[in-house]
Amino acid sequence: MNLTSLISSFSQAQKRVGLLCNQTAFVFEKKQYLIELLAKNNVLKTVFVPEHGLFAELQDQEPLENTNVYHFGEGIDFISLYGRDEQSLKAAPALLESLDVIIVDIQDVGCRYFTYLTTLAYLFETLTCCQHPPHIWVIDRPNPAGRQVEGSMISKTFSSFIGHEGLPHRHGLSLGEIALWLKHYYQGDFSLDLLPYPTDEYFMQILPSPNFPSLQTATLYSGQCLFEATTLSEGRGTTRPFEIVGAPSLTWDVLKNIKHDFENFTADLPWVNYILRPLQFIPTFHKHTNELSGGFQIHIASSQPNHSLLSSLILLRICNEYIPNLWRQGPYEKGNTKTALEILVGDALLLDFVNGEVATPSIIEYLKQTENEWINSLKNIASIPLFSVLT
Repeated sequence: MNLTSLISSFSQAQKRVGLLCNQTAFVFEKKQYLIELLAKNNVLKTVFVPEHGLFAELQDQEPLENTNVYHFGEGIDFISLYGRDEQSLKAAPALLESLDVIIVDIQDVGCRYFTYLTTLAYLFETLTCCQHPPHIWVIDRPNPAGRQVEGSMISKTFSSFIGHEGLPHRHGLSLGEIALWLKHYYQGDFSLDLLPYPTDEYFMQILPSPNFPSLQTATLYSGQCLFEATTLSEGRGTTRPFEIVGAPSLTWDVLKNIKHDFENFTADLPWVNYILRPLQFIPTFHKHTNELSGGFQIHIASSQPNHSLLSSLILLRICNEYIPNLWRQGPYEKGNTKTALEILVGDALLLDFVNGEVATPSIIEYLKQTENEWINSLKNIASIPLFSVLT
């Protein structure tokens, strides 16, 4: 079964189809959006739009309130799944039951902080409340972060919209495999089928979100996303988000000290291969807009293994020693009173580590254990073996 024949079967059976997607659902072979192909066959009824909007036009945490801006033909409803309140994050069961089929075609990036994954989870949760749930088809897109696993499985204590309970920081699964895991998590009795991604030729040529410009971003995101929890810019407003980090208060001397301590701290850790290149930059939006900032661009030697989460935890720990009031204060996400640091790091022991209260060998052993626990739990789901670089 390929996408064309699937759409044709929906048309012949006069199915009522819903679609969870954004601009990544572009069918290059047909030179059209999947929305257009379904609309041409008169089967598309509802498009569910996640955070950032249909064209990744909205910045992080910016609500999508006006879906009337999307024009793909008459009779198609566009439903925002990222409005101003927590209730907007979930579709109503009655809306789902009005559909025969829902297709999921959206690019995940391999980390639990990326909210498309939680949007899919909430969809599956709602399906378990439906007496007559639609059939789910998931386009099984590859994971741009690869099969490497990092971190610990987040508990209910720290879980949120940017950290679904039970997932590690970097999960190593394709979108279809994540869907299988979520169905098992919610004990869903709805029908779920996977459709192979049609081609690797155009993989990740469309931005999945406004600050995720390349495959290179995926190699750092599991670690550098944690800098959202600080007063430092994580590189939003530059051409290298999640690769650049800094603030106006960071002088050249402070940067020199941080770099020196980081290199000494990690000298005997073969899984940490961040190269910190000091620089100055001016963010055009987000934190420190239009302010000259000192910081680093992070590079990774392509021939060396790198554990981005561990690398960034160490960098955070050292930055906390030099930068007063580093942690961002107050609630961070819809429906959650915890700070950004708590819900992004999402683990009491790792939080103690970044605050200088736990030794590095203990953290490495802990991550080895938790990563292997996640890998071993997926033997019936992952089609290709996952791995941890911590050996």
